[in-house]
Amino acid sequence: MTAVAPLSSSGPAPSGAAPGGEQDPDAAVTDSGGGRARRGLTPYWLLLPAGLWLAVFFVAPLFYQASTSVQSGSLEEGFRVTWQFSNYTDALGTYGTHFVRSFGYAAVATALCLLIGYPLAYMIAVRAGRWRNLLLVLVIAPFFTSFLIRTLAWKTILSDGGPVVSVLSSLHILDVTSWLGLTGGERVLATPLAVVCGLTYNFLPFMILPLYSSLERIDTSLLEAARDLYAKPATTFRKVTFPLSLPGVVAGTLLTFIPASGDYINAQLLGSPNEQMVGNAIQKQFLNVLDYPTAAAMSFILMALILIMVSVYMRKAGTEELV
Repeated sequence: MTAVAPLSSSGPAPSGAAPGGEQDPDAAVTDSGGGRARRGLTPYWLLLPAGLWLAVFFVAPLFYQASTSVQSGSLEEGFRVTWQFSNYTDALGTYGTHFVRSFGYAAVATALCLLIGYPLAYMIAVRAGRWRNLLLVLVIAPFFTSFLIRTLAWKTILSDGGPVVSVLSSLHILDVTSWLGLTGGERVLATPLAVVCGLTYNFLPFMILPLYSSLERIDTSLLEAARDLYAKPATTFRKVTFPLSLPGVVAGTLLTFIPASGDYINAQLLGSPNEQMVGNAIQKQFLNVLDYPTAAAMSFILMALILIMVSVYMRKAGTEELV
């Protein structure tokens, strides 16, 4: 009698399976490779909306501004690209003092923000306890008010004959600031001091928040270890706390200095023509004189100078720890 092989009750072999029910290793590798490829493209798809936003609202305007900076002509005749690079040298020659004044005011305001903001950020991060959230809300509360309104309020605070000016005058502080060239006589408005005060106030939260974030992350066991090694509080701060908070210092100074350098509202409302910053000159060229090539050239010079200074600062500060 001839033996009959039993029929398999299973259906046809699935795709990618070898005869006998075993998985085909080549098909498994192919499927695995396709999955890895799809997973590898996922981050790029997620970046696509942000990339399109930057291309439309940053790169395209930047290229348009670059072409405008090398144009010549007038509003009546029209502007055309003639590769007029003299717009840059003319802007530097005419408004060089505005650039120096802008960077000087921004540097002083940044230093004041650091001196004022560091103790406040330290207190919120280390000592505030249950009041921490309330204090953070108070730090960002000015952002709920218009930048213009906040600056206009300083005109009332620093008004002639007001309480602030009266106190400064009675303490003879205005005599010192007048000698330094920061104020004029018995008034503070329309002086460099008023512009610096406005810049410091408006950009102070940009310093406090990065400092708080950096200080709040410090491991308290490191501070306890310093105390166990009989380090004095000043030594602990100098050797442990401040070095660990340097990422916040770097981030805060950048977030303060960069927008302060291009600001024009504080100089316009709190200063006089003698305190005009480069932002005021750019605004005047764009809106009043209608000299678009010069205004665009000034904007590019400002961006280039800020980029150079920030690059040097970040290199000197050592930003590999900046997170």
